[in-house]
Amino acid sequence: QVRLVESGGGLVQVGGSLRLTCAASRGMFSTWDMGWFRQAPGKERELVARIAWSTDGTYYPDSVKGRFTISRDNSASTVSLQMNNLKVEDTAVYYCAARHFSTVDWSLWGQGTQVTVSS
Repeated sequence: QVRLVESGGGLVQVGGSLRLTCAASRGMFSTWDMGWFRQAPGKERELVARIAWSTDGTYYPDSVKGRFTISRDNSASTVSLQMNNLKVEDTAVYYCAARHFSTVDWSLWGQGTQVTVSS
């Protein structure tokens, strides 16, 4: 069973930066889309970044566009999320997720890492 393990969360002040990393327990990345989601208390889980398996094409919602950057290293089976100019509203638990390129469902999830942005 492949596991995804996130790291890099923590407490940062408004305007600061954090880098989250997700590592797979064994190589499986090359044919999987990778994504980062977040869930704040009382809110639904939302996608904040996605990177395609084949083209490395990326997607960001307007709320994080220009501030967050997703990248992947298939040889190392890792995906990262660089978060800059953080805002209080970015506070949430961040989850790494994966889906096979042939499906639409995100079938693999990490345990989540807390990001707290303080003012």
